[in-house]
Amino acid sequence: MPPSHPFDDDKLREECGIFGVIGVQDASTFVALGLHALQHRGQEAGGIVSHDPQLGFNQARRFGYVRDNFTSQKIMETLPGPLSIGHVRYSTSGSKGQTAIRDVQPFFGEFSMGGAAIAHNGNITNANALRRELIDRGSIFQSSSDSECIIHLMARSLQRNIPERMEDALRRVEGAFSVVAMTRTKLIGVRDPLGVRPLVLGKIGDGWALSSESCALDIIGAEYVREIEPGEMVVINENGVESRFPFRPRKSRFCIFEHVYFSRPDSILGGRSVYETRENIGRELAKESPVDADLVCPVPDSGTPAAIGFSLQSGIPYAMGIIRNQYMGRTFIEPTEQIRNMGVRLKLNVNRALIRDKRVILVDDSVVRGTTSRKIKEMILDAGAREVHFRIASPPTAWPCFYGVDTPQREKLLAATMSEEEMCAHLAVDSLKFISLDGLYRAVGEANGRNAATPQYCDACFSGEYPVEPADMLEQGFQLKAAAE
Repeated sequence: MPPSHPFDDDKLREECGIFGVIGVQDASTFVALGLHALQHRGQEAGGIVSHDPQLGFNQARRFGYVRDNFTSQKIMETLPGPLSIGHVRYSTSGSKGQTAIRDVQPFFGEFSMGGAAIAHNGNITNANALRRELIDRGSIFQSSSDSECIIHLMARSLQRNIPERMEDALRRVEGAFSVVAMTRTKLIGVRDPLGVRPLVLGKIGDGWALSSESCALDIIGAEYVREIEPGEMVVINENGVESRFPFRPRKSRFCIFEHVYFSRPDSILGGRSVYETRENIGRELAKESPVDADLVCPVPDSGTPAAIGFSLQSGIPYAMGIIRNQYMGRTFIEPTEQIRNMGVRLKLNVNRALIRDKRVILVDDSVVRGTTSRKIKEMILDAGAREVHFRIASPPTAWPCFYGVDTPQREKLLAATMSEEEMCAHLAVDSLKFISLDGLYRAVGEANGRNAATPQYCDACFSGEYPVEPADMLEQGFQLKAAAE
């Protein structure tokens, strides 16, 4: 399993990525390639299930990266057939930090009408209540994942086929879910009624693909067709794609942080280039919070497009003032306290000749705990910078996410306990400014900013306004915004 690292621990992390293919020879090979393109969404573990008409269902689950587990011919030969789904995982529920192989998706179940496998991106906010109910009724869980509830709900459904059982099960589920599933002959994709997490449809030859992001379609040579709509279920077989809408219609609330950080910059979200959106965020940030300086430098790699936008808008030169070590490797060992204390320097290094005697604007995508920001600031000052100004390409992250993103407890979020001015003093920088929520909305194409009455996106991590009440967390004592204030 890839080790934790101080630089990564101060970032929000997406829970997982999902991918499925039907109607192509050796579908699992295409799934492995798709999961490789989605590796940024989860690095703890991955799994693939396939179905062959003669050999039936087969599955493989492994810890670590796709490249280390699903690239050998020996493994892929165990996953034959024209139908396959896969999943890469970063846990936000279940045995977090100590993932067991039983928690690795896709999950598989045998039903009276045949087997089915399911992979889920998101988080079920009423999973604890569902789990208690299912256990009381005799269900035996094999994992600690919230996603397994869907399989048990399907098993107890009285509907006549697997797609209808899935509809029945997902009507009981609260929170966020994008799902890919498979039977012996069908590939199924579903998004929750709010469309919080992404899911797209692609065409590859005579077959079809479903993916968390469009960039994974590119790697297998598939044509991007469209997004799966919020609340939509697609059932794909040899006859093509059937679309249905089994849930009560609701206004879409897609996760706005997908635009800021989670998705790859070469993906398309809502018909918009993620890269161009992030560049727009940088432009808005420069308009809202100008500062007199000599260089605009990204905190690599996620801050790069916004830094380019800030530079273009402000006219201040863009420079790679911080260089990321791309070859640190997942097996790096920290054998001594001296090495451990190097922290961020193991992964990032300052371009001293460029930084010396300069007033530097550092553009990053977010500030979560603030630990990495302080270390990067110290590195810049040690390199001889005269001033350090932080510009952040998202509003202050003051609330945890319960819809499939790894977020610290609220009291560990810097913005939950400090104002912008207090954070600036805490980080000991010359200035600190975040893009406003309205500015972020303008950058993603909402010319009039955020509609406070009916927000166009899920922005709960910034606003504290949760589109789906986090029932399990409320049961554990979490206070919503009104109660906290």
